[in-house]
Amino acid sequence: MSSRPFNFSAGPAALPEEVLARAAAEMLDWHGSGMSVMEMSHRGREFISIYEAAERDLRELLAVPPNFRILFMQGGGLGENAIVPMNLARTGRVDVVVSGSWSKKSAVEAARYADVKVVAEGFAPVEQWQRRDDADYLHICSNETIDGIEFHELPQLSGSVPLVVDCSSHVLSRFIDWSRVGLAFAGAQKNVGPAGVTLVFVREDLLGRALPICPSAFNYATVAAADSMFNTPPTYGIYIAGLVFQWLKDFSYAGKTGVAAIEQRNIDKAALLYGALDASGFYDNRVPANCRSRMNIPFYLRDERLNDAFLAGAKERGLLQLKGHKSVGGMRASIYNAMPLEGVKALVSYLQDFEKQHG
Repeated sequence: MSSRPFNFSAGPAALPEEVLARAAAEMLDWHGSGMSVMEMSHRGREFISIYEAAERDLRELLAVPPNFRILFMQGGGLGENAIVPMNLARTGRVDVVVSGSWSKKSAVEAARYADVKVVAEGFAPVEQWQRRDDADYLHICSNETIDGIEFHELPQLSGSVPLVVDCSSHVLSRFIDWSRVGLAFAGAQKNVGPAGVTLVFVREDLLGRALPICPSAFNYATVAAADSMFNTPPTYGIYIAGLVFQWLKDFSYAGKTGVAAIEQRNIDKAALLYGALDASGFYDNRVPANCRSRMNIPFYLRDERLNDAFLAGAKERGLLQLKGHKSVGGMRASIYNAMPLEGVKALVSYLQDFEKQHG
């Protein structure tokens, strides 16, 4: 692999270099077809084989049960904030846990289609959530990209209300307990591929509930019946996602393979970076330890007058896109699956050197 800079972007995020190299090699002629994947008919046998392999590998990687359909859709996570209630809010009652910026957006958007109740804010225990037994579903964002907050375990809901999970920022970074999930969705641009693809995992018994206002192209039952080919899907994004799935299937670390291996590396990366921040009086991470994200780690320089110097020095060291989200400021290191351990080590070394110079 080349000595490319380490890209800490929150999304669109870094992709495995092996995936980029393979896509480049196949750009003009995919497997002797004489076509780029960008030029293929989504109904042609060449692309159908790409799609089927991607769907099969994704199901295998996450051990998705057979009673869940996997849909490759468009619209992103923000789009799903509307698409989900248009598909599931048949009686017009939606419960939401607001744990950060993205779940707050979800609550606001769902209120356009249903009566939304914020049943909890932050990380109150499930037993304290003010849930409604007759809600159509309960929505959580299992990893808040901006706030650096993560549900380390999905809640176990009593009763029949389905759990809807926005897992955009940590999909494929760990396993999912499907017994606790009714529907999960994820934008691809964190751990899966380029922006433009949205993964939806929907339990089959939740299909066929769409409101009359739901566009056909966003009706889960319609999309499922057409195997994600009701309209032209984001073909090149699905192709790249498929390459990422193949890369992850072959990935090994600490004697493990696949998702188990990448989860262990993610644990080690996060522990290394949090450890460096916690050991310093120069930097500040404000997220409680019990809900710290493994994927998105926001931090602040205690003297924020040094922010510009910090970012300039980081760029010189080949550490890119560390500036925090505009709504919260500070810094943020997004260390998704494609970020190697060496990248986090390089960041920790820079944190220590910068502190020595300016502390």
